[in-house]
Amino acid sequence: MQVYLDNAATSRQKPPEVFRALEEFFIEINCNPGRGGYGLSLEAGRRVMEGREVLAALFHVPQPNQVIFTQNVTMSLNIALKGLLGEGDHVLITGLEHNAVLRPLNALQRERGVTYTVVPTSPRGHIEPEEAEKLINPRTRMILATHASNVMGTLVPIKELGDLAGVYGLELVIDAAQTAGCLPLDFQRLNASILAFTGHIHLLGPMGIGGFCIKEDVAKRLRPFYEGGTGSVSDQEEQPGFLPDKFESGTLNTLGIVGLGAAVNYLQGIGIQNIRQREMELTARLLAGLSELPGVVLYGPRDPKRQTGTVA
Repeated sequence: MQVYLDNAATSRQKPPEVFRALEEFFIEINCNPGRGGYGLSLEAGRRVMEGREVLAALFHVPQPNQVIFTQNVTMSLNIALKGLLGEGDHVLITGLEHNAVLRPLNALQRERGVTYTVVPTSPRGHIEPEEAEKLINPRTRMILATHASNVMGTLVPIKELGDLAGVYGLELVIDAAQTAGCLPLDFQRLNASILAFTGHIHLLGPMGIGGFCIKEDVAKRLRPFYEGGTGSVSDQEEQPGFLPDKFESGTLNTLGIVGLGAAVNYLQGIGIQNIRQREMELTARLLAGLSELPGVVLYGPRDPKRQTGTVA
């Protein structure tokens, strides 16, 4: 019997509903959405919209078209960083960020003179919003924070950072790769400009599908990462400026969207708060057991209320 302990990288076990949805779409439809007026193409388009709708409901996004599909959270974060930041802008990040943030920022440092400051992080991964506030300067444009560490599971006080962003008129970009699907997330309450997610970890969807939620006013400022065919206003040579087409050129990963939609419906049936409660119970049990083993050193909060189920 194999024991799988790599859920911070991807969820290996998927709900049967996901496989059934993938099989049904592949066999019965398998057409390009938005590229024709015939029945199967229209049905494919409806399935994509259903995926947007369930994600909008999950994240409390006002309109489904504010949910943009990408390949993964890395692509979503690249779009946010490279589409919002200009010459000489300054960004605040935490000491828990993934290379999906650090590498684009370093590229922007070379290309546009963008600078960033790391908010001090305790040995267990905690940050204090007051420390972040001290680092804001006249060039600061954005606070970008992971919601939880993919190494220690430490939760970042994202609501407080959102409040801080609101006071100073900054963009708040959230990397929710490690929390979407296992913690309740309210896009509007968090005051996020952009919330980036991936489909294959706690959302239990297929690999290769992710996306981001975006405020409508932020969408007007965000530059597209690339341009191309959208199946809309095809007589125009300029990229559409409306959502979601502004950021969704080319053929979508429709199969991935269908599978992700089925996974989210499954999670909503259980209840995200119920999932969170169960995860805290299991995390407490794991931490208690590991702490009794000689020679084991635990990193991170060692408190289920202050972390995800990721334990180091």
